[in-house]
Amino acid sequence: MKKLLLTTIAFASITLTAIAQPATKTVRLKVIETSDVHGHFFPWDFMEGKPIKGTLARANTYINKQRQQYGDNLLLIDNGDILQGQPCVYWTNYVMPTDENLAASVINYMKYDAETVGNHDIEPGHKVYDKWIREVRCPLLGANIVKEEYKNAEARPSHIYTGLHPYSVHYKDGVKICVIGMLTPAIPNWLNKSIWKGIEFEEMVSCAKKWVKYIQETEHPDLLFGLFHSGLNGGIKTDEYEEDATESVAKEVPGFDIIFFGHDHKVHNQWITNKAGKKVLCIDPSCYVKNVAEAEIELTYKNGRLTKKDIKGTIVSVEDEEIDQKMVDHFLSKIDAVKEYVSRKIGYFEQPIYTRESFFGNSAFTDLIHNLQLQISKADVSFNAPLSFNATIKAGDVTQADMFKLYRFENLMFMLRMTGEEIRKHLEFSYDRWCNTMTSPEDHALRLNDASKEDQQQIGFQHYTFNFDSAAGIDYEVDLTKPDGQKVRILRMSNGQPFDEKKWYKVVMNSYRANGGGELLTRGAGIPKDSLDSRVIWNTELDQRHYLAEEIHRQGTINPQPNHNWRFVPEEWAKPALERDRKILFGQ
Repeated sequence: MKKLLLTTIAFASITLTAIAQPATKTVRLKVIETSDVHGHFFPWDFMEGKPIKGTLARANTYINKQRQQYGDNLLLIDNGDILQGQPCVYWTNYVMPTDENLAASVINYMKYDAETVGNHDIEPGHKVYDKWIREVRCPLLGANIVKEEYKNAEARPSHIYTGLHPYSVHYKDGVKICVIGMLTPAIPNWLNKSIWKGIEFEEMVSCAKKWVKYIQETEHPDLLFGLFHSGLNGGIKTDEYEEDATESVAKEVPGFDIIFFGHDHKVHNQWITNKAGKKVLCIDPSCYVKNVAEAEIELTYKNGRLTKKDIKGTIVSVEDEEIDQKMVDHFLSKIDAVKEYVSRKIGYFEQPIYTRESFFGNSAFTDLIHNLQLQISKADVSFNAPLSFNATIKAGDVTQADMFKLYRFENLMFMLRMTGEEIRKHLEFSYDRWCNTMTSPEDHALRLNDASKEDQQQIGFQHYTFNFDSAAGIDYEVDLTKPDGQKVRILRMSNGQPFDEKKWYKVVMNSYRANGGGELLTRGAGIPKDSLDSRVIWNTELDQRHYLAEEIHRQGTINPQPNHNWRFVPEEWAKPALERDRKILFGQ
């Protein structure tokens, strides 16, 4: 009787266990990614002094709705480029550097689960990003950002730059998720080594192979995500690396379920088949928090074993979401302090200036920067490109906010030694990206691309406008009927002296360009990358915007005018073609 009772109890226990733990279990998850925020935290444009759509303050409204639906089964991730852009990040990086970095405060407030480092997070320099890394409370990822002495070593977390993690681990309703973060390795082509001293950047495909193998062997995750600050494809390609390597990693490195990415400021939502025949979702929300990228995931387990994954990717616009007023109120004192900072008067302009004029010939906007660079550096020649597609600084009082429209990035100012031939070749490379080769009067004057509509630095163009260098200090013509490499004819120095292709000149430019950014000095002028440092004569300690503002303040009142030192020819073709292209880009 006792034996029968024990058997009955045991059978009942097994039955209850089976009821409590069904053989099949379904878990639903959501992952939301932001990328290339560039300081767009709050629904206010500190440069233009007006409300803007999108921003994290609107995205957070959408995110909170999803938290209500998914609870702890929501994973929130950011893909970097958060430390440069709107004036609020300049203010927190340099004006109030002892306070907690505003970019860290926002990430912490919104309870992000992981974040990857972007190239514009490295550009502010060690003092800024080392502090920011310490202040962000979620894991900051950078598997290919390694200590200098360990570049290309076997995968070991101790090799990663201090404070960063190669990957993060997250548990959601029993599901184990690993997220590998990587950054485009093109940093050395854009930034002076002093900015990333002690760090190296590994090529992404080989780095991904190491870490996927390591994670599969040590973590055994149910889901493996990439969080890559690197575009889909294209960009700079060298023998050592690709700038935009997401597609290459997706194809060459089996193991990823989803790759969330960014950097190229374009919307992507596509499946890529890897070399093992498995499909990988690759998704990118573009920039400035107009959208978020999200993945809805349904996992099926049978008897504790994962048997099925259903993944759906969606790009969700958050431009018209309600503002999260609670978030805005939390940061209101910071918002007010930034508004006060950007309202400070710098000088006075007698004429308005427009970046859009820079694409069609001499412009007061670009030439003002050229002239200020020449005045500050005492160089012979200046290189400069429009850094915004369609910015305007009105006539009248010029404020600190206008300085962010005049010069968008925290580049330094550099002066290099270049031969006359190198100057011409540099300009040839610039205008080849900028201008079409006209074979009839009806052709476009500019290299237009109707698909380029997402990034304000590329709208309507095939290439980024921040690589459209013009020059001051020399007089020259750009012949739109000539083939690439033969468009530029330098006539003379602007002071009337002869221009000599064999002579050495002092040339001023920003640090991005001086370090090889845009490849105008390397592929264009033909200067080997490893010899650029030896060409440097002088550079500023602080960012270029600071010195431009100082010079405008010193002069007080400025009447910006075009230099009229270069032109497109033949005018009978160029003038009407440029006018047609102007209407395409900017309307009537």
